[in-house]
Amino acid sequence: MNSKLIPTLLAVFSIIFAFNLKPFFAPPSLPSSHHLLQTAHILHVAGAVGPESLVFDANGEGPYTGVADGRILKWQGEARGWTEFAVTSSNRSECVRPFAPELEHVCGRPLGIKFDKKTGDLYIADAYLGLLIVGPSGGLATPLLTHVEGHPLRFTNDMEISEDEHVIYFSDSSTLFYRREFMASLLSGDKTGRLMKYDKSTKEVTVLINNLAFANGVALSKDGSFLVVAETTTCKILRLWLRGPNAGQVDTFAELPGFPDNVRRNSKGEFWVALHTKASPFAKFVSSNSWAGKALLKLPLSFKQLHAAFTGWKPHATAMKLSEKGEILQVLEDCDGKALKFISELEEKDGKLWIASVLMPFIGIYDL
Repeated sequence: MNSKLIPTLLAVFSIIFAFNLKPFFAPPSLPSSHHLLQTAHILHVAGAVGPESLVFDANGEGPYTGVADGRILKWQGEARGWTEFAVTSSNRSECVRPFAPELEHVCGRPLGIKFDKKTGDLYIADAYLGLLIVGPSGGLATPLLTHVEGHPLRFTNDMEISEDEHVIYFSDSSTLFYRREFMASLLSGDKTGRLMKYDKSTKEVTVLINNLAFANGVALSKDGSFLVVAETTTCKILRLWLRGPNAGQVDTFAELPGFPDNVRRNSKGEFWVALHTKASPFAKFVSSNSWAGKALLKLPLSFKQLHAAFTGWKPHATAMKLSEKGEILQVLEDCDGKALKFISELEEKDGKLWIASVLMPFIGIYDL
């Protein structure tokens, strides 16, 4: 990084923000997109924020979702609404506000969640507390993995269960930044993310891929021959081959027009990818040039202002469906952000697309 450029860049950014030149930060339009997600039904999560991941149990009940105050909630239908199913931390006395980032390390912040269909156990990737498990009846989750290579997990993000192999594949977004510092990870050039494997029988951990730029969503292919992981900062989905002649090799599965969060496979073997935001030229520039991103972080901006600049001031939902070969099959958007924005996961079930958000107090349900 050329240190002489920093004052100049700071001055440029200051002018941009002072004169409110938002059009220069507009996310690109996608010709193949269908502006349909604004018709999604909104299901509020009363008293909670950030239903980041969604999952149904083996009986089709749910969805279950983890929220920002450390709880796992279960949808019990219109009559009963949302009920508490589990928590990831026993230190609940201070966990009384729906959104308190400064307390996430105390209360826990469950992100990716998956049921083991054979046992009924729910596995949880908690950003601060690592991998945990809770039985079919819920309650306080039990830690399975809190440290890797002698260091505590800082940003456990998503997970996938291979029931055939009896292992859990999971992502760790950063070894430097906590979840509440995710913008700093995106903008600083951080490439300490990892994709790992946890053997449920031996309790051993294997690092499969190192040096990822914000490792995020994880999903297995239908036949189990490969695993995909979202690399959020680079707007890519990477593929790790698990079987066949390319076993152990990593390649690019898909390049996307925005920053991917979770990836979920449907019953056909296709992959739904939720984009946190589409990538404007500005967002691409600061996320791919660490000196520019670090300079932006030095500006006297609040998290809300920094995030708004990155997302283009007009956040809206973008959902993408990829084929088993990584081809873009479908793009669904709420281009005006009237119903959905900052989406984090897409779960297809019975002709409906259940849509989660890491920042909003509701989920969406769209009829496919």
